[in-house]
Amino acid sequence: MIELLRTLAEFGADEAIEEKPINRYKQKPKPQTEDNTSPAVSLKRAVKPIQSPSNTAMETLEQAKSCDTREKLKETIESFKGISITKTATNTVFCDGQPDAEIMLIGEAPGAEEDARGIPFCGASGQLLDKMLIHIGLSREKNFYITNTLFWRPPGNRRPTPEEINICRPFVEKHIALINPKLIILVGGTAVTSVLNNNQTITKIRGQFFDYTNQFLDGTIKTTAIFHPSYLLRSPGQKKSAWHDCLTIRKHIRENSIKI
Repeated sequence: MIELLRTLAEFGADEAIEEKPINRYKQKPKPQTEDNTSPAVSLKRAVKPIQSPSNTAMETLEQAKSCDTREKLKETIESFKGISITKTATNTVFCDGQPDAEIMLIGEAPGAEEDARGIPFCGASGQLLDKMLIHIGLSREKNFYITNTLFWRPPGNRRPTPEEINICRPFVEKHIALINPKLIILVGGTAVTSVLNNNQTITKIRGQFFDYTNQFLDGTIKTTAIFHPSYLLRSPGQKKSAWHDCLTIRKHIRENSIKI
């Protein structure tokens, strides 16, 4: 308990989620009921899917169209050789968590630890992300699914290039459509640029909710963004803002009856 309170204090938590402590591991899932309450934050306009003119991006689009299951998409991505970072990466990093979850997290690109193990967000930043989310009742073992906008580590952990993002985008869009979550949480600025086609900084759009759609979706999905945990490790002064973003997400989950 002391360690838990210390962690929350590091995040700048200054308010409780509940009036009484709750052991969420012993809770039974609540029955889903219709909820007509308003969203926590005003929704922005629907984001239009992006079409890349590059031949390789068009190739990935055609391959993505042929994937009608998550397993087929995984096989297609693992065998894809149309991007140079597949030659330098150790593993393809596809996903972790629960495929039937109603919450989907999308990060940027694998780091060294993720590349070595083939699991997204398994290094120091991933451990911090897990700590942040467990305090609002979310865990990859139970109720969220997690992936990246790139499936291979760029050499030297450099930032993904626009071309790499464009090439991978059709795979990411199809991945979203196959999971079809009720809420997408974008982790970091690169994920925002890739998925939302929004070049605003993460500090300007965090805490807001957007209507997201793409060419493989029939409708829209509520989408929000949070700081990347690696940024929080470098800038611990932003942990309080990150904690309030988590509370906003928790409120949205409750008001929209999203299963956790």
